[in-house]
Amino acid sequence: MPQTLSPSQTLPAKTPTELFIGGCWTAGSAGTFAVLNPSTGEKIADVARADLADLDRAIRAAHEAMPGWAATAPRERGEVLRKAFELMIERREEIAFLMSLEMGKSLNDARAEVTYAAEFFRWFSEEAVRIDGALRTAPSGSNHILTFKKPIGVALLLTPWNFPAAMATRKFAPALAAGCAVVLKPAEDTPLTALLLGSLLADAGVPDGVVNVVTTDEPVEVVAAALADRRVRKLSFTGSTRIGGLLLKQAAERIVSASMELGGNAPFIVLDDADLDSAVDGAMVAKMRNGGQACTAANRFLVQEAVAERFAVKLAARMGALRVGLGTAEETELGPLINARQRDGIARKVDASVAAGAQALIGGSTPPGDGYFYPATVLTGVPRDSACATDEIFGPIAPIIPVRDEDDAIAVANATEVGLAAYVYTGSLARGLRVCERLEVGMVGLNRGLISDPAAPFGGVKESGLGREGGYEGVEEFLETTYVATSW
Repeated sequence: MPQTLSPSQTLPAKTPTELFIGGCWTAGSAGTFAVLNPSTGEKIADVARADLADLDRAIRAAHEAMPGWAATAPRERGEVLRKAFELMIERREEIAFLMSLEMGKSLNDARAEVTYAAEFFRWFSEEAVRIDGALRTAPSGSNHILTFKKPIGVALLLTPWNFPAAMATRKFAPALAAGCAVVLKPAEDTPLTALLLGSLLADAGVPDGVVNVVTTDEPVEVVAAALADRRVRKLSFTGSTRIGGLLLKQAAERIVSASMELGGNAPFIVLDDADLDSAVDGAMVAKMRNGGQACTAANRFLVQEAVAERFAVKLAARMGALRVGLGTAEETELGPLINARQRDGIARKVDASVAAGAQALIGGSTPPGDGYFYPATVLTGVPRDSACATDEIFGPIAPIIPVRDEDDAIAVANATEVGLAAYVYTGSLARGLRVCERLEVGMVGLNRGLISDPAAPFGGVKESGLGREGGYEGVEEFLETTYVATSW
């Protein structure tokens, strides 16, 4: 049975805090940096800070280990990933507690994330044996076209703080399935989960050097050096659109293949024929999963005028009933935001939208006390050009914007430079599919508030990113195609 941990604020004794390079734990050459508990603002650990020498050792370890891993039988690579899946499920309580401690999410959200994150290992353990090529005859009939796939090379993986486990496994798993060796640099707010996953992968049988985890709170120089290193051939990044643009410029210097999962501003469209209770159920998942700190979170509620007031009242009742507390407390349904900067930024957006004419049905102000908390907030009558309508909020704020009809909803939904996810609620399947087809996004939940699935291609359009993670497409991001012209 999984270990049951108490809802304390103490780091488990065996949690790794050093760099993981070449299969060994090592102190950072640049000292350490503090990781804070967002529920209290207190330090929970000092984690190794890598410098350029540490980075070089990690890239060298990956570069040297990769030929052996690439030559490993696909079935064997798949079995290692399958073992990683089993270990994550066995250690679910430990991993969930650690995520709640360093990121602040509720234990229920953390447990759900562990299950979701582990599924990437299981899915790509099955995809590892399905990497193949093709043989076809040239149209002229003079020769044959033979193609085969091979790993792209050493991959630099950069993950955000909001899903410390899932964002790592969503990159680890396809890269390892493809035969790539990797260097992971997790977000400085949540490095502990990534280090634990490095340990778990070693326990699952990943050879020394194939997986390396380098932590730092000074990432700019380290990431730039990695992208300038000729041994690095792949960049996979999840984070903001602004940082993604900067990384693309750096990757362009050496033509490094780049996958980008960037920001969103997801519209949640409720049409006048929708089942409002079902729409509110979906809204609670799409908005409040992870406390709203998700790139796929519903960011703007575009509700048809005839049902806007009733929807707002129902949603406010549900959001206002959430139990707020420490992330590691069993009863908590809404934990803190990740840090003071994030909390204060959300407060400014809400204040600006209220000043522009929105009304706070519930919430709307920063509470006193320790930790980085902000209450569940429902705003009505939100102007279409106000901060909560145009900016990605990344918190427990639900701005409701009345729309005239589905054409108006689509126009507002598409009036943004990003296009990651959207949600549509309607009583008519035909109407819903018609709206889905016109939305400029990479993913749509039709009468569903949850769209993430390891078996589905995750990604956006416009400035929301490049490429796809998960699904059959995910492993392709870490493969190159070689074509051989031959005849017989």
